[in-house]
Amino acid sequence: MRNKKKIILPPQLPPDISEDEIEVSDEDKAFVSENKDYAGFLSTLDTTSITKHVTRVADVKEDTLEALYEQRRKKSSQKEKEGSGIEVDPVDALPIKDSSGNLHYLKAPKNSKPPENDLEEPGQDDEDDAVDKGIVKLTKAERRAKLKKLKKEAKKHGKDSATPEVEVQVEVEPTPQAAVLDEVKKDLTAEEGFESKKHKLAELGIALLADPEANIKSLKDMLQICKDKDYAIVKLGLLSLLAVFKDLIPGYRIRLPTEKELEMKVSKDVKKMRLYESTLLNTYKAYLQRLAALEKQPSFQHVAFRCICTLLDAVPYFNFREDLLGIVIKNISSSDDVVRKLCCSTVRSLFTNEGKHGGEATVEAVRLIANYVKARNCQLHPDSIEVFLSLSFYEDLGRAAKEDDKNKSKNKRGKKRKDHEDPRQKKENDKKRSRQEQLLKTREEVAADYKAVAYTPDVMERRRMQTETLSAVFETYFRILKHTMQSSAVRSEANLGVSTGASEPYPLLAPCLQGLGKFSHLIDLDFMGDLINSLRKLASGGGDTDRSSKCLTVSERLRCCIVAFRVMKSNLDALNVDLQDFFVQLYNIILEYRPGRDQGEVLAEALKIMLCEDRQHDMQKAAAFVKRLATFSLCFGSAESMAALVTLKHLLLKNVKCRNLLENDAGGGSVSGLIAKYHPEASDPNLSGALASVLWELNLLSKHYHPGVSSMVSSISSMNTAHSNQVYLSTITPQQAFLDFSLEKPGSFKFQGDIRKSNNKRKRGTGSSISTGMEPSEYTTSIDEDEVKKKLSAHFMVLRDIKENQRLRAELQSTTSSIELYDGYKKQKKKAKKPQTKKIKILTQ
Repeated sequence: MRNKKKIILPPQLPPDISEDEIEVSDEDKAFVSENKDYAGFLSTLDTTSITKHVTRVADVKEDTLEALYEQRRKKSSQKEKEGSGIEVDPVDALPIKDSSGNLHYLKAPKNSKPPENDLEEPGQDDEDDAVDKGIVKLTKAERRAKLKKLKKEAKKHGKDSATPEVEVQVEVEPTPQAAVLDEVKKDLTAEEGFESKKHKLAELGIALLADPEANIKSLKDMLQICKDKDYAIVKLGLLSLLAVFKDLIPGYRIRLPTEKELEMKVSKDVKKMRLYESTLLNTYKAYLQRLAALEKQPSFQHVAFRCICTLLDAVPYFNFREDLLGIVIKNISSSDDVVRKLCCSTVRSLFTNEGKHGGEATVEAVRLIANYVKARNCQLHPDSIEVFLSLSFYEDLGRAAKEDDKNKSKNKRGKKRKDHEDPRQKKENDKKRSRQEQLLKTREEVAADYKAVAYTPDVMERRRMQTETLSAVFETYFRILKHTMQSSAVRSEANLGVSTGASEPYPLLAPCLQGLGKFSHLIDLDFMGDLINSLRKLASGGGDTDRSSKCLTVSERLRCCIVAFRVMKSNLDALNVDLQDFFVQLYNIILEYRPGRDQGEVLAEALKIMLCEDRQHDMQKAAAFVKRLATFSLCFGSAESMAALVTLKHLLLKNVKCRNLLENDAGGGSVSGLIAKYHPEASDPNLSGALASVLWELNLLSKHYHPGVSSMVSSISSMNTAHSNQVYLSTITPQQAFLDFSLEKPGSFKFQGDIRKSNNKRKRGTGSSISTGMEPSEYTTSIDEDEVKKKLSAHFMVLRDIKENQRLRAELQSTTSSIELYDGYKKQKKKAKKPQTKKIKILTQ
């Protein structure tokens, strides 16, 4: 597209004057002759190039300029012709006589243009002249028509003659320089607009904070700026309104007046307050609607959720809390990490800071989460259920209610006793009672006002809200357990080949089990039996042990066992449930554990709760776990081995008869029990016959590459001879041992590169030898690299031999198969050659 630009030509140069007509004064000549050095450049001036430069127009071609100059010359020549017209005296012009007696005639220039009415009929000019002279008299209607004609002709003549003298519109192609200039101008104007809007936002915010009641209408202006097309302006506007609302929102819910209240006559202060509150509430509602619309747009999502979560956390008691809670709970399981963390942290702050809203927001949030879990069929992010762990329940509410009832009964009894008093004593004590009653009334009023301000509901109200919250939480937990059981049964029937490390089908099971373990003391006893049965089924995978490993992970099954034992401990007096099935599951799960796939912390916690903290253990069961843990320690890393060895030592310390496993008899342990032979493949620890075996694993573990493991094994092996020697590591829990000896912990295991430095330390007496009572951080710095390499090579020699044997067996199979094929080929050749030789012999005969 071509842009039309107005080209303004430079003004005309003065006319050229010949040198003969120029008169130079003597003073000018003398000045030039005296200052030849300064005025010498005048002789070398090129007037033609100067005129070209002056008459040049930027971004215009020469052809267009020549056309424009020709138009100017024609116009100037027309003007000269018009000026050179002959001046004649008018017909009726009378002369004027001067004071000197000379006569002067009025003259007018003769029009050079021909009249427009040349084509009119003859005789019309004569009539007009006659009308002008007044000779012919016309009627009024004819005069009006004649005047209208004259006016129209004058207008047409003016339009035709009104042509611009200098400005001419010519189509010119835009150059790249002009395009760049236009872009720069647009950027400058955009920056100026951004700065102006930014300053306006700051001025409105400062004015609102300085005097809110007088400048409350400025909120609408700030909200209007939030509807701008610029992203930065909208972001600044939303954050500015957030800061303003946080300061302006009062400490109470605003209730707008009803129609009857509006009809009543009130004072000016009340009207002003009503206007202020209504404007604030309406603008706040519009602001929330704007945030709800922007949170769906990806570019404004983070800013909108930041404003929503901040408002819900700062003023959870204010109006439209339900709308904010609905938006937050819907996005509590968002795929965006920033949005999900903002929503979860906001809900946690609502649960922990109930003093701001009196517990009402907690009940609403828990109900919404429960409905959301139900609607999404338990397929949410684990963070959406982990927020329940921030809830706190008060167990003393029932006691406080009972104390209030007792106080009320005492007051009633005291009143009854006072009623039975004598009338004389009543009259004497009337004044005292009236004073006491007044004091009680004032105290009650003050207490009521304090409760209203401090948002502290009554004990009964708090108890009601707590029961509703608990019911919603446990309803969600039981729904998750039920869904897991049903889906695991379906998956086991379908024989889906899901690995044990896959936790995608049950994302909410782990936080559900954590919550059940934390709030197990608050569960009603009527549901305990069903809960234990469901946990037993989940730990065993719905009854089929072969399919259980394909449905739930090892960590999830261990958590089910942990929760069952916690529930039993918290309700020890009320429940009488056999937990033998959970010991069987733990005995089998230990062999299914894989360090890179499953969580070692969960295994250590299960060992602590089920084996270390349990008071009573059958001797056969304890021996089976001792043997299984020793076998387990051979297969995995230092952290898992230490947790297992700590548990093993704890079991040996509790069960003295199990120490016979440390003896190296020919037929195994000295106490065999009912089962005379050890069955390592048995799934039940009571049927394994572990008392008939020997802990030969300790001999291999004494050569472990980690010095802590080897020292622990040496202390266990010497336990039978020295019962009183207690090792420091035996006092720690399996969880602490796992964390201390984990390779992920910095400084848990270090090699010593320079052997000479270690020898020098030994000479100085720093004690580089490993003692059984040292902490891991003390003895890990004095490790010899050669010794560690030897231990590692000896420890993993079996695995290397197995791999080498597998390779050799594969080569042997390939060679034997090729040899067999070759032999078969030879036999077939021989069979094919035998009948041919017979025929040849017959022919020769």
